[in-house]
Amino acid sequence: QVQLVESGGGSVQAGGSLRLSCAASGLPYSSDCMGWFRQAPGKEREGVARINTAGSSTYYADSVKGRFTISQDNAKNTVYLQMNSLKPEDTAIYYCAAGTSWFGSCQRWRQSGVTYWGQGTQVTVSS
Repeated sequence: QVQLVESGGGSVQAGGSLRLSCAASGLPYSSDCMGWFRQAPGKEREGVARINTAGSSTYYADSVKGRFTISQDNAKNTVYLQMNSLKPEDTAIYYCAAGTSWFGSCQRWRQSGVTYWGQGTQVTVSS
């Protein structure tokens, strides 16, 4: 049984930092893309960052480039999202996700390619 368990969400003031963790278990070998999506109230879910777990290539949404960093610890089967310089517009529920790459690349991996979802963790940034 596949499980993606997020942790690390919470409330922080603008300019602060949080680190989200996603512990994965039971993932098939074919699930070589992992990433984070978020959904703010009244908005559609959007991609934030993704990583190729086989090669460690990373990709980011323009809105978080330079502020967020996605990384992995293969020994712990865990993916992290370090979020710095947080802004109120980063407030959302953050979801961990996993799926299969497109010919070995996660660059084009989007929500439609997600096979597994975590339960989500709330991030609230106050001004």
